[in-house]
Amino acid sequence: MATRAAGLAELKPLVNLLLPLCVHWIAEEMTVSVLVDVVTDALCPGESTCSQAIYISGIQQTVVGIFQMVVLPLLGQLADEYGRKPMLLLTVSTSIFPFAVLAWNQSRDFVYAYYVLRTISYILSQGSIFCIAVAYAADFISDSNRAAAFSWITGLFSASHVLGNLLALFLPEKYVFGVSIALLICCPFYMLFFLAETAQLPPKTENNSNCLIKTIQVLQKRYKSMRDAAEIVISSPTLRGMSFVSFFYELGMSGISAILFYYLKAVFGLKKNQFSEILLVVETGSIFSQILVLPLINPFVGEKVILCLGLLASIAYGLFYGLAWASWVAYLSASFGVVYVLVKPSTYAIISKASSSTDQGKAQGFIAGVQALASLLSPLAMSPLTSLFLSSNAPFNCKGFSIVVASVCMMVSLVCACLLKQEENSTQGKPEDIESPLLS
Repeated sequence: MATRAAGLAELKPLVNLLLPLCVHWIAEEMTVSVLVDVVTDALCPGESTCSQAIYISGIQQTVVGIFQMVVLPLLGQLADEYGRKPMLLLTVSTSIFPFAVLAWNQSRDFVYAYYVLRTISYILSQGSIFCIAVAYAADFISDSNRAAAFSWITGLFSASHVLGNLLALFLPEKYVFGVSIALLICCPFYMLFFLAETAQLPPKTENNSNCLIKTIQVLQKRYKSMRDAAEIVISSPTLRGMSFVSFFYELGMSGISAILFYYLKAVFGLKKNQFSEILLVVETGSIFSQILVLPLINPFVGEKVILCLGLLASIAYGLFYGLAWASWVAYLSASFGVVYVLVKPSTYAIISKASSSTDQGKAQGFIAGVQALASLLSPLAMSPLTSLFLSSNAPFNCKGFSIVVASVCMMVSLVCACLLKQEENSTQGKPEDIESPLLS
């Protein structure tokens, strides 16, 4: 009992991180179910199937993937060198602008402007918020409690999604974006005043070089840091294996997420309220599984077993959606989200345990970059496949064929996870491991 109380006490400093992040996630999630109708009405008025929206979403995901391969590892390195707080302030602030555009006007031109701003926002924030939050938690939480801490982060992420979907369900559509913007603005201000820095920052050194030399030094340092991050991952069997697991999982899951609601709208005619109900099914069960179940079973079975169970559930999730023969099957498929959400916290825990204290941001950021590569490649197949099989020119009758293909990618991820050789890094950060800051 005393050990458990000590573990809970160790999690208390996370409150000032998780509170603004929960509000941020609520604000973003409440727009998800509304966006499908807004985008479809603006780009394809009067139609249930909108190929243009599917292709634009695919292009957006590809562009985001291209830039995130560089940006995510870079943000992880900067979080190690300049602190977690400045990077969190940057990433949570980027979502305000795209939603402000739709709050102002929802015509075709403004929807295009939204996609441009949202693409920039995704490049800076999608995935990076989790990576930096995980590195923040790892700064002061012991190895034995990290899986519980990461499950709390992802569990509250799910709880935020439930609240966001409830708001979307009951709020009139015209107020959704206004409320979302108000909540999004509150988050960076709360972090600015209440969030404490946890990273051990290197001492600043005087640098009187001119601008050109300083720029060259910055580029050289960034290249060296990215190369070091790659070496950290490649030299570790666990991190190397997790790179393959994460790549194939993200290749499948990001492809499904990008086209799922457009597919359900085209095949079963689902609308905003039905989308909110499906999301509620997933997120409500996810809260229980991440906050209560994972911390309880992790000491007995370990992160690898939990990861494999989550991947198995994600395969079932994709196959049921892809082969759905009635609208109720979508709700059945969504129920597998209660288990597949465990993939993320178990992944973070395995990566964190295999990394030294000074390499948390680098390792998490590099593997997030691998996931970004998968997100880049996924729409190249998913967008044309989805449009083809939803059209009258499909070679055979299987409207969810692209989702079935994505499920095969997650099967490969499960095989890689089963072959994973798990290890723990017992080395702590040494002074010489900490890089000096690039800018003085």
